Amino acid sequence: MLIREVMTTNVVTIPSDTSLAEARRIMEFHKLRRLPVVDRGKLVGIVSRDTLEKAGPSKLTTFSIHEITHLLTKITVKEVMSKDIFTVPPDATVEEVVSMAQKRRVGSALVVEDGLLVGIATTNDFFYKIVNPILGIGKTGSRISIHRCGKAAEVAKVLNTVNRLGAETVTMFALPHPETGVPDLNLHLNVEDPSAVIEALKKEGHDVHLTPR
Repeated sequence: MLIREVMTTNVVTIPSDTSLAEARRIMEFHKLRRLPVVDRGKLVGIVSRDTLEKAGPSKLTTFSIHEITHLLTKITVKEVMSKDIFTVPPDATVEEVVSMAQKRRVGSALVVEDGLLVGIATTNDFFYKIVNPILGIGKTGSRISIHRCGKAAEVAKVLNTVNRLGAETVTMFALPHPETGVPDLNLHLNVEDPSAVIEALKKEGHDVHLTPR
């Protein structure tokens, strides 16, 4: 999967001469945690909500509330923004971007193509567009886990049994068992009571359990 498939394209940006007060207002209005800073079409930095919250008090703690409010309209984003920008091309894979973001300890990647900002991918994008569909978030049903079931032939037999009993697989994924490292197959079924499926799979020799979701 490419980052262009999960990124947000309607990116809200601000110029570097935006005041901290205005930047905060824009973030609150759009319910954002970060804003790319763009001057004359060029990406020059990024500012986060945490940065804005830290910038004001650290510089203005000796002032009154009225003075703080006034000065926040004078200090610009240029003075506090980060110029260490994590950018990726739109054809980068999600795996590559997530790996690089984790190493850099950042929660977003700015997507740049031909020198122009074309999108932003945040942790929310990864959750809503990748993790949620895999886990079947918001969908009814039940989840069962079949231990030590990672080979294609084994998975095919399990799915055949599920289908034979009239259940449908909503989503499925395999994760290495924390102790053995052998993949466990996790199936999200469309039935609330998967006891018939569990019993049939156990008779076939599988180690299967109902797991909470």
